[in-house]
Amino acid sequence: MNQNWKSLALVGLISSAVTVGSVKFLGGLDNNKDVVFTEASAPSMNRFTGGPTPGAVADFTYAAEVSTPAVVHIKASATRQAQQRGMDIFDLFGEDFGMRRGGPQKQESSGSGVIVSPDGYIVTNNHVVEGAEELEVVMSNKRTYKAKVIGTDPSTDIAVIQIPAKDLPSLTFGNSDAIRVGEWVVAVGNPFNLESTVTAGIVSAKGRGIGILAEKFQQQSRARGSQFKGDTPLESFIQTDAVVNPGNSGGALVNLKGELVGINTAIASPTGSYAGYAFAVPSSLVKKVSSDIIKFGGVQRGYIGIIPEELDSKKAEQYDVKVATGIYVQGFGEGNSAAKDAGLKVGDVITKVDGIDVDSDPKFRELVARKRPGESVVLTVNRAGSVKDYSVMLRNREGGREIIKTDEADVALNSLGAQFSDLNPREVQRLQRSNITGGVKVTAMEAGKLARVGVEEGFIITKVNDKAVRTVKELKAALAEKKGARVQMEGLYLDYPEDIYSFGFNL
Repeated sequence: MNQNWKSLALVGLISSAVTVGSVKFLGGLDNNKDVVFTEASAPSMNRFTGGPTPGAVADFTYAAEVSTPAVVHIKASATRQAQQRGMDIFDLFGEDFGMRRGGPQKQESSGSGVIVSPDGYIVTNNHVVEGAEELEVVMSNKRTYKAKVIGTDPSTDIAVIQIPAKDLPSLTFGNSDAIRVGEWVVAVGNPFNLESTVTAGIVSAKGRGIGILAEKFQQQSRARGSQFKGDTPLESFIQTDAVVNPGNSGGALVNLKGELVGINTAIASPTGSYAGYAFAVPSSLVKKVSSDIIKFGGVQRGYIGIIPEELDSKKAEQYDVKVATGIYVQGFGEGNSAAKDAGLKVGDVITKVDGIDVDSDPKFRELVARKRPGESVVLTVNRAGSVKDYSVMLRNREGGREIIKTDEADVALNSLGAQFSDLNPREVQRLQRSNITGGVKVTAMEAGKLARVGVEEGFIITKVNDKAVRTVKELKAALAEKKGARVQMEGLYLDYPEDIYSFGFNL
């Protein structure tokens, strides 16, 4: 995105709501029943009116009637270390209340969500539920439920939560590939705490990347260093001019048939409120992400193993290739590369993925990310003017082809609501003067169990359940298989090593 565009916008809170396809898979969380999500049986390209003449007036009433009962209001509460929030060009947006400076404070926020199955699964944005200790869902009929988080995917800002209810109204997944620029869409959510608000607009662009998730990924990577694990960010937003404001985050973007085509995620604004542009995660991606979360506990991202570069006419001339659009293969990733093993070479230009044209890097990454490790994609490649299809079996981020199951120890560590690092040699020496062998330092506070008991940045955890911990790896091992159990921690602040703090909580 060029600097002129950036100067126009300041993205507010990312909205939340993930779409799930009409696939059937084992829930495996509370029962052994299959979870079924509904997908449109036919492509969504045709307009709801069945091909109106140009200039015909669109009717939004059907889409509003179908979608409104399936869009919910989500209230999240957490204890956080209060801190002043800076402004940036692009930022996640939402409604936050009750923040004060100094010490742990109770914070409440709100957003929207979309019911995607009759048995209570709801898709929303990761940032709406991230770090929440309590979640309350308010239905369109004013009925309220306590919700639990099933899983999250920060790389797409998608999360799935569930409420204990049956026979709920749910939305059908539309085909986000089939929507066209200029097509009417309807946004449904709860901006400014106004329940069930409906706005309309048109699709302004597709496959849009704005860098908002990449920035957060880089911040976490710098803070956690080698301890940070996570899929690379994936942005391929649908851009729309439908009015979306804080509180819409996680709400539905639907076509005139009332089919879910996106989850409202971000706005571009110099003030934090709507100023002309909004962005939604496309339903085809949300469908895959949410089904992975429900079935496997985490997203199964397929990697192709290339260093891609988006082509334009200047780069096509520079690289002396025969096409002006597509994805130029600059090189291959470290270790085994699925694309290289399948026969691709440096200098190839990928023009299609599974028969779908790709003219942007975000769209290319989205199409590949819809597949799991061990599944194949067909790449249409232009090599020196000759076109050929290659079948590529995708790998996981570790280079294998198997499904990566969610690590319970990672889940436990994340529930603490903080970022950690090993101590440097100087810090270890200072502790040793007090006859303490080492510890794990809290480098940043977010929201979670540590904030609730008053822990602040700089705290050093020295023991878990009366066992010494000296590295993040040892802390993670101490928390493994402790879900639901009582955990007792001990620690101190480096400037006051004589003051030992002890606290406990249920993990």
